[in-house]
Amino acid sequence: MNLNLRQLRLLEATCRLGRLTEAADEQAISQSAASQAIRELERTLGYSLFHRVGRNLEPSDATQRILPRVREILSLVDTLEDPCGDQVRGDFHVAASVTIGCYLLPHLLAAFCRRHPQVEPRVTIGNSEAVIELLEKGRARLGIIEGPAGHTALEVHSWRKDTLSVFCAADHPLAGSGRIERKDLGQQRWIVREPGSGTRSVFDAAMRAARITPTIAFSLPRQEAIKQSVLAGLGVGCLSALSIADEVAAGQFVELATPLQLERELSWLVPPGRRRDTTLNAFLSLLE
Repeated sequence: MNLNLRQLRLLEATCRLGRLTEAADEQAISQSAASQAIRELERTLGYSLFHRVGRNLEPSDATQRILPRVREILSLVDTLEDPCGDQVRGDFHVAASVTIGCYLLPHLLAAFCRRHPQVEPRVTIGNSEAVIELLEKGRARLGIIEGPAGHTALEVHSWRKDTLSVFCAADHPLAGSGRIERKDLGQQRWIVREPGSGTRSVFDAAMRAARITPTIAFSLPRQEAIKQSVLAGLGVGCLSALSIADEVAAGQFVELATPLQLERELSWLVPPGRRRDTTLNAFLSLLE
């Protein structure tokens, strides 16, 4: 089989970027040369690598199956630049879900950069689905997410526990008792994260386990929007205890006891083949 690294790098870049023109620019070749390279690779492998969807190229099922191995090959080749394998340096892109990205990751990266000043960190913050998508497309080296995590093409590892808090404004009728009884859970106006977030997944699972159908007054993608809505008296919120600690300490919010099971796992995820990455392993040592 006559394959070359340029073809494999172009294949990986096209999967990651979604467009052959952008992949060609990244690999510093012309679009016509890129098209020819993909055609030659398809002839060599004997199957189609992409389907066109509008202006984008979507990897075929066969490409999805071989992509982890392609990335592992390229990762191994990249280690030849550092034969000792002990250099912690360069670009390091972490994708994190919102609570982690706002309240845990900044302190971790600060400690990491103090230990390894040659590292140039980049952070993308989104909900758990968005983090997983970045990893699938090879656009991040590490993902850290909230809530249940299961994925057949990514390595998933439990990291630490986190607990969601149900809370209300200090002048809310429930603030005096400091709790919501089970029979009253379905009567509250809930202000929660959007579907696809780890926080929402845990909230929904807890409600299903309690056999409650909640009234969702607002489904919002930003923690600050949820907090401001609760402060305005629009309903009861549910967020990580990490994200409301300052407001609880200041007397703006009251945490409410409930019968809901709201503990969750935080997890880190990496694409297959990345465990030979020296910089990644150094950061994982810090996590652990």
